[in-house]
Amino acid sequence: MTDATLPIYHLLHEIDVQFDQLVATIERAAVLYASCHPPTWRFCHAPGDPSWLREALLDMWHQQGQDGRETRNYIAVIAANDELINEFHTINHTKSHISDLLTRIKQAEPSALNDVKSRLPRRHPSLNEVLRKSGFARLHLKQCWRHIPIAPAPVSRVRLAWYSSGRSIKRVSVQEAEQKLLQLDSDAPHVRIQLNKLAGIPSNEVLAQVQTQAPLMRANLFFVEPLADGHTRRAHNIAMPLIVPANEGRLPHLKAPSETPPTTRTRAKRRDEKLEDEPFLPSLRIFRYR
Repeated sequence: MTDATLPIYHLLHEIDVQFDQLVATIERAAVLYASCHPPTWRFCHAPGDPSWLREALLDMWHQQGQDGRETRNYIAVIAANDELINEFHTINHTKSHISDLLTRIKQAEPSALNDVKSRLPRRHPSLNEVLRKSGFARLHLKQCWRHIPIAPAPVSRVRLAWYSSGRSIKRVSVQEAEQKLLQLDSDAPHVRIQLNKLAGIPSNEVLAQVQTQAPLMRANLFFVEPLADGHTRRAHNIAMPLIVPANEGRLPHLKAPSETPPTTRTRAKRRDEKLEDEPFLPSLRIFRYR
């Protein structure tokens, strides 16, 4: 039997083991962080009690009523020594293994994911108590496997800024768009208008369904020395603390962002924008290409 064809109970056992390993590595990193007190900057907070890091790394729960697509963010920059950086790499390695196992479980038996979400916290009484007292509902899989961003080399400067213009674009066919419209109230006048519009374009035309993404924090890293590939800077979207090597035992120069994301677009519109300005099928956020 190959690893790819393991029965579901083997996969569930393996994810139990990996989740235990994740909690243990988070605890080690939190203890080490508290003992070495590395230079730290936190967005809209004073560094304060070092227990904040443990709370951030162990925040893997859905709150009551929370949209499953949303995650809670912990924006910070930590100038870590080699030992602490290695602990963060171990956490990320375990998270990658958990993500892979979740994918395989979903493919093998999708209904088993609900069991995973409820069972894993019960393996750790202290975490289960937090879950019960805080009104959290179940394990949030995205918050469970999302990585901690780690700079690959010493950084001289970090510029943080909101990115509010993100979009996900999915190509759809005319036939797929029609099916999506028919799943709405096909007798409603606004839906009939859109069905008629759709009937008036070539059946082989490719359309684009656009989803506006929530504002996120982007960190632009400027390295002390060029990387092996020659690059001197790199951008990271960050939802978890950014870890940078402690260059001379201090934080890099930081340009902090505004406390709230901008309400209007801050980036110039691309001249090569391929989508029309107005949605072709507003009910589905579907646009035509120019």
